[in-house]
Amino acid sequence: MTLQVSGLHKHYGSTAVFSNVSLDVAPGEFVAIVGESGVGKSTLLNCMAGLDSWDSGTVRLQGQDLGTLNDDARALLRRRAVGFVFQAFHVLPHLDVAQNVALPLLLLGQPDAARVQAMLDAVGLAGLEARLPQQLSGGQLQRVAIARALVHRPALLLADEPTGNLDPDTAAMVMEALVAQTRQHGASMVLVTHSVAATARADRVLRLRPDGVVPG
Repeated sequence: MTLQVSGLHKHYGSTAVFSNVSLDVAPGEFVAIVGESGVGKSTLLNCMAGLDSWDSGTVRLQGQDLGTLNDDARALLRRRAVGFVFQAFHVLPHLDVAQNVALPLLLLGQPDAARVQAMLDAVGLAGLEARLPQQLSGGQLQRVAIARALVHRPALLLADEPTGNLDPDTAAMVMEALVAQTRQHGASMVLVTHSVAATARADRVLRLRPDGVVPG
C-alpha cells in the first residue's frame, strides 16, 4: 500500500476532531474524501503527510511509520514521496512558472529542465515558462501547482479542495489535468473536496465523520 491509516484519533484540547479513522490507499488509486465543513478533512490530509500530529493510531507512508520518525526524517520522506495541491495555490510570487515547477527537483538535488518542460507541456502551460504568478489566471496558477506537485514523481499526491476557487469550466480543466497526470505517473491521490464533479472521477469516495470514515 502507498498509504495506510489505522485507528487515527485527533483532538484539539478536549474537543475531538475525528476518531478511529482507518483507510488504505493502493498504488495508483484515486480516493476522494468528502464531509461536512469542520469535520477535519484538511487536518486528516496533514496527518497523512506527517505535517500534523495525532493522539493515537498509525500512519504508514510507503511502509514507513510516520509516528516513529523525527521531524527531519518526516520532511525528507515528504520531499521524496509526497506532492501537495491546495486551494490557495501557494506558488512563490518572486519565481517564474518554470522556477516554481522546478523547486521539488532542486530540493532533491536533481535539477532536470527537460522534465520540467515536459510537465509544463502536459498541463497546458507551454509558452508561459517565464511568466510570474501575478501574470497568470487562477486556472493557470492551479496548473502550475499541479505540475510542481508531480514533477518529482511522488508516490502520493494530496489535494485539498484544488478547484474550490475556480469557476466550473476552469475547475473541469484543472481536474482533467490533475487526474490525467496522476494516472500517467502512477501516483496515488487523496483528494478532499465538496465537488460532485471531482468525486465522480475517483476510484473510491469516503465520507469523513467524527467517528471515522465510511463509504461516501
